[in-house]
This record gives sequence, structure tokens and C-alpha cells, in this order.
Amino acid sequence: MLNDAQEESAQNSQLLQNYLINRPEDVNSALIVVEHKGVLWTCALRKICLTALWLPLGALIFCYVTASLFQSDDVHETHCRVYNVVPSISAITGISPQRYIWRICIAYHLGPRLLIGSLYYNYHKERTMFIRDEETRTKASKLGDACYWLNLIELFALTGVTYVSNRENYFVHEKIFIVFMVASLLHMLCRARVGCIASDVIEPVRTNRLVWNLFFIAIAATIGLIIFFLRHRLLCRPLAFTWFSVCEYILATTNMAFHAIVVRDLPLHEVKVVCPDRQKTN
Repeated sequence: MLNDAQEESAQNSQLLQNYLINRPEDVNSALIVVEHKGVLWTCALRKICLTALWLPLGALIFCYVTASLFQSDDVHETHCRVYNVVPSISAITGISPQRYIWRICIAYHLGPRLLIGSLYYNYHKERTMFIRDEETRTKASKLGDACYWLNLIELFALTGVTYVSNRENYFVHEKIFIVFMVASLLHMLCRARVGCIASDVIEPVRTNRLVWNLFFIAIAATIGLIIFFLRHRLLCRPLAFTWFSVCEYILATTNMAFHAIVVRDLPLHEVKVVCPDRQKTN
């Protein structure tokens, strides 16, 4: 048995079908054309940057915890087979299934990182326009360009060191890691330097002091990383590789913090997808 509502719905459906059959020429006139104009999508730059930070950081924590709990024998094994406590980043991200989690997170965070690099490039270009002295302006412009290209090299090196693990090809992995370290340190240095050029004319970048601090921490971690790597590789000292790994984690954390400070430089900016009111004609 059908209730009143069902009977009414059936009658309405039948009437609509009869209308469409009897009036086919009016079907198109009943269609509503939706034009996508104005702002279609918006997202705070802060959210995008924090997502780009938490993807590799969360993956790194996951890989460290799971590898230390379930695969400790694999990640603590060293070249000299000496006592080791802290595994390296390459060790915990080079085993399965952690390698897949790490690679997926790195792949997804590359897009926001490219966006951040382009934003800083335009930010430094705009800031450089206010410098009156031509020589200083040229220097600042070159440093801004260097930041952009060093950021690209750093990203490509990070991708290479992620997808070419030390277990698959140690020689290539090691060389790409060196490129990554050099590019990241030079990137920090150029960013810190361009942020304080012509400070008597234009206000320095608000995070410039923080960038200098991160740079000095990264330099100290890099020096320690080289020293302990040589002690492990050449002298096979116990716990040398542990201290190497500690310096590596400090360097990675410093690099993540360096790329996350854009939320303080551009705190109110948003990323928008906008459809123009007028279509371009060829």
C-alpha cells in the first residue's frame, strides 16, 4: 500500500515525464547554466606551510618509532659493526614499509615547498624595489635569485636522497646527500643575508635573526656530522655513528624549521583560485 506522499510523488514524476515528451523544444530552456566566477577556493598560507612541515616531520617520527620497535637489528647495523644506539635517517627510511611512508610524504610536500620558494622569490623582489642604491639593489636581487635556485636544488636533492636509498645505491645516495647539505646551508646563508641588506632604508625581514640562529645551529650540526662520520668510517669508534645520527636529526629539524618560518613572514596571506570575470580571447 502506498501512502499519500508516495502517491503524490509518483503523480508529479508522471506529469514531468509527460511534459518533457510533449514539449521537447523547451527542454534546453529549463537548464540552468552555472558560471564559475569569482573566488572558487581559498586557503590560508599558514595551513599550507604547516602541512608541508608536518608531512616529513610526522613521517620521520613514524619511521623512527616503528623501526626502533620492530626492526632494531636492521637499523642499528653499521659499517663497522660497533655498538650503536640512535639509527640514522637513511637507515629508518631505507627499510620496508617505512620507505614507502617516507617517500609518499616527501612527494606530497614538494608542491607546497615549490609554492613557498616562489612566494619568497616575489617577496624579496618586492622588498628589493625599495632599495635606492643601485649597487646594493643589484646585490640584493642576486641574493634573492640565489635563494630561489638553491631552494630548487635543495628540493631536487631531497627527492633524490629519498628515492635512492643507501641500501639500493650507497654511492649515489651519499653524493646526493652532500649536495643537499651544501644547498640547504647556502640557502640559509643567502636568506639571512638578503633579509638584512639595506636595513637603514627598509625594515629587515622579521624572521631574519631566527634564520641566522638556525644557520649557526645547522653549521655546528654539519661540523659534528662530518667529524663523527669520519670517526666511525675510518676509526670505527663505538657510538660515533650514534652521534652522527644525532647531528643528522638536528640538521633535519633545523631545515624543517627554516622552511616553516614563512608563517611568520607572511602570516595573513592566502592562496586563492579565482576565475576572471572576462575570458581571454585569442
